[in-house]
Amino acid sequence: MTFAPRLLVLALCLVAAPMAWAQSGPPGGAARGPTKVGVMELARLAVPRRSTLPGRAVAFQEANIRPRVTGMVTDILYTPGQPIESGAPMFRLDKASYEAEVESARATVAQAEAARNLAEAAAQRARALEGSGSTRVTVESAEAEAARARAAVQSAEAALRVAEQQLGWTEITSPIRGIAGFPAVSVGDLVTNGQGDALATVTTLDPIYVDLYEPAARILSIRDQIARGALTPEEKLEVRLTLENGQVHAGTGQLVAPSISVSTTTGTQDVRFRFDNPDRLILPGMFLRGEVVLGRMQAIRVPQRAATIGQNGVLSLFLARDGKAARVQVSAAGSDGNDWLITEGLEPGALLIVDGLTNLRDGAQVETVPVTIDETGVVRDTAPAGN
Repeated sequence: MTFAPRLLVLALCLVAAPMAWAQSGPPGGAARGPTKVGVMELARLAVPRRSTLPGRAVAFQEANIRPRVTGMVTDILYTPGQPIESGAPMFRLDKASYEAEVESARATVAQAEAARNLAEAAAQRARALEGSGSTRVTVESAEAEAARARAAVQSAEAALRVAEQQLGWTEITSPIRGIAGFPAVSVGDLVTNGQGDALATVTTLDPIYVDLYEPAARILSIRDQIARGALTPEEKLEVRLTLENGQVHAGTGQLVAPSISVSTTTGTQDVRFRFDNPDRLILPGMFLRGEVVLGRMQAIRVPQRAATIGQNGVLSLFLARDGKAARVQVSAAGSDGNDWLITEGLEPGALLIVDGLTNLRDGAQVETVPVTIDETGVVRDTAPAGN
């Protein structure tokens, strides 16, 4: 009959034992120590101020080839897609009627010259006989006729030059050096002077222009930084292009000029650069990204892996102070590679926590270990051996 009460006492002891152990903590009275974190000492450096902008390629030169005279196409004299020099023939028109006009103009010149010679001889005789065989009125009339004859020669010579020029225009040449596109006409087509449709297009691809689009608000901010002395502009802007496939274009661009207006739809200002394009890799209309080095500024580098960015653009990071983690909020003036550039809110010599951030809270006890971050973003322990 005493068996049941003994079982009850045993059950109560089993329940109370874990509760007492939990209240007293781990065996031996061990307490949780500080969190080990990797830190870097911050330093203020002269760093490049870069800006990554979207852009689009624009042809350096582009000529739409149109006829200057009317005629039928008799020959296409170039190979599409191949380089072509300035002055190289591209099309030939039927020139029979223009050759006839040249011959007619030459005949008119010859007639005018003959009439001029007769008129000048008559005027010369009238002047020689003035007072003995001709009157002053006769002399003046002869001289006026000679002047009209000379003017007729000039007019005929001008008409001849026009006829010869029109004959030359029957061979249509390229006005620029570049790459010739596909012809829009065939042999036997009739083309007319002043027509709207181009016979072909010649485009100069080397060099080539690239228009980068900079927000107007950012331009004002950059100008303000230069005025305050926070940013030292470069003597010559350097631009590195990245193509649509991620390939970096070899060579840097030269600034041509910024536009003098701001787009009413995008709020951006176009800045045009000129690039060498010997392999014709960049084509007009291609979208690109340009990284522009605007100047140099005194700033503290903060690895992007050590900071989180809020929706308002404010960065949040942790510093190690007096053995504790301290959350700090700062604003970035820009970025360079994998680093944020901080100009205000951080002091040189502060210890930035870059590793061990998981579940780290403001005010938590920390144990610091010096580390570095290599180019690939891997943290390297720099603490002396044995520490």
